[in-house]
Amino acid sequence: MNLFQKILFEHWGYSQFRPLQEEIITSVYNGNDTLALMPTGGGKSITFQVPALAKDGMCIVISPLIALMKDQVENLKNHNIPALAVHSGMNAREIEITLDNAKYGNYKFLYISPERLATQKIHGDIVRMKINLIAVDESHCISQWGYDFRPSYLQIAEIRNILPDVPVLALTATATPEVVDDIMEKLRFRRKNVLQKSFERKNLSYIVRDMEDKQKYLKKIIETSRGSGIVYVRNRKKTKEISVFLNSAGIKADYYHAGLSPEIRSHKQDLWKSGKIQVIVATNAFGMGIDKPDVRFVVHLDLPDSLEAYFQEAGRAGRDEKRAYAVLLYNNSDRVKFEQQFKMAFPPVETVKEIYQSVCSYLGVAYGDGKGTVFNFNLMDFSIHAKIYSLTALNALKILEYENYLQITDEINSPSRLMFNVNRDDLYKIQVENKDLDSFIKILLRAYTGLFSNFTNIDETYLAKFGNTTVDVINEYLIQLSRKHLISYIPQRRTPLLILNESRLEEANVRISPENYILRKERYKSRMDAMINYAISKTKCRSQILLSYFGEENVYRCGQCDVCKTRNELDISAYEFDRIVEELKKQIANSEAGLQDVVDNIDISAEKVIKVVRWLLDNGKISENENRKLIWKK
Repeated sequence: MNLFQKILFEHWGYSQFRPLQEEIITSVYNGNDTLALMPTGGGKSITFQVPALAKDGMCIVISPLIALMKDQVENLKNHNIPALAVHSGMNAREIEITLDNAKYGNYKFLYISPERLATQKIHGDIVRMKINLIAVDESHCISQWGYDFRPSYLQIAEIRNILPDVPVLALTATATPEVVDDIMEKLRFRRKNVLQKSFERKNLSYIVRDMEDKQKYLKKIIETSRGSGIVYVRNRKKTKEISVFLNSAGIKADYYHAGLSPEIRSHKQDLWKSGKIQVIVATNAFGMGIDKPDVRFVVHLDLPDSLEAYFQEAGRAGRDEKRAYAVLLYNNSDRVKFEQQFKMAFPPVETVKEIYQSVCSYLGVAYGDGKGTVFNFNLMDFSIHAKIYSLTALNALKILEYENYLQITDEINSPSRLMFNVNRDDLYKIQVENKDLDSFIKILLRAYTGLFSNFTNIDETYLAKFGNTTVDVINEYLIQLSRKHLISYIPQRRTPLLILNESRLEEANVRISPENYILRKERYKSRMDAMINYAISKTKCRSQILLSYFGEENVYRCGQCDVCKTRNELDISAYEFDRIVEELKKQIANSEAGLQDVVDNIDISAEKVIKVVRWLLDNGKISENENRKLIWKK
């Protein structure tokens, strides 16, 4: 075993790396800036965890998703690897303590959200740490060409000014060629260095069906499939509706969306992972951390926003390398809904400015104030308060985020946290002098450790059971201790956060760049068009369409998608089919030609030429004019 294999086995129990992992690890270990493109489920985290453990010092990991960041920190701790996280869900005292631990403790990983990394305070602390690697997760977020651009990512490169010799590992599961180049430029790669695993999934069959009655066909898919599956829909209400429909048909199903409590989401996910339910019906909130290998089918009842999103979600099927199916159900009404969605995604600039002012007023921010402040933010409550349609508000906030006026984080489920503000000796004196508080303080000290050195997650329900009392009594004691300044107590909360990047401006001074607005609109439309073209295409291999979108050319058709299987029924080889199509294109592009003309001029058997022409006519790729001459449809 080499050093990397020993680390992999010691901490994770694996004896071998997955394809491309060791090449990426070797590259960054040798000090090279590296962009790693690996499909969802390809084991990206191992590629920065192993080299960081192989060197002295600590790895900084930048991630946009606070929930994922917290999960990964807990996962590392479970493998006896010390890790910390700094994000916008923490108060100033917590951040200060965490950074002190990172500077002076024996930690190997420091996860930081991009908006926190941008602060001068963190820069000053990082200089005093021994950093061996900078890992940028979801690195496509740095590119305005990407489907999930986040302006806060543009600040990441500033860290290279203070850590000029530390290599950067950029990670993403989906990136087009222009996004790949943009990532390396924005992160100031010293030289271009891309390590990419092909996006091809040979065991995954892509299928599109034009269906009016989608529910009936969905039932048929599940009844004829073995194993578990995921059904993706666009909105929360529909998750429950489809789940109820499937259960009424005798299929064990449940629903999942971001509006459910973390406990309920976790419970539903566990039921599905353990096989107690066959199907989970979900919005795109379902996916983070999903590593179930035996998913046999992923069905989309609605069109995703982009091929990037579709590829990631469909890619959750068949990770065990056995045959699996990615099915998209589509009809003409989907296109109409898509066009409506496009119109709503870009509210008028004046509406965006009005919503900016409404948000500031809702948060109680005065003009010239608020820069850097973090607020709990409930979109639905704001929409009701401001009398604005929630989707319009959300899309306006996205535009304001692109312009860097504010940031909205993912929903944070933060457990209650507590830390003593006094030392043990002073606390003992207080216990002696306050018999009414003594018993509760003893419960805290028996239930949890580390309360004097750091904020510790606590559970009021657990404390109530531990002390044989009620949660209300526990809460009352916590409030008392907090008022006496004996503890710092942060109650549990579950909400997204809104961060103001700039002090509140007068409406006349809020500028929405016309160039950026138009450019984003064009890119959004381009991604939507690519998604629709994938759905309506009947002549090109599905896998080829996806791979071409991500820059992989000259790949063979998969032979497994619905288009390939229809072609296979012609009993014509791929070579012959493609050759007939190319010859046909030339003939009908340069001159008028009927079926007989084509048959006479292509040096392949007439029977095969006729089969291909009929197939192209049936699938709308060519047509006949009034003179029975063939016309190629562009």
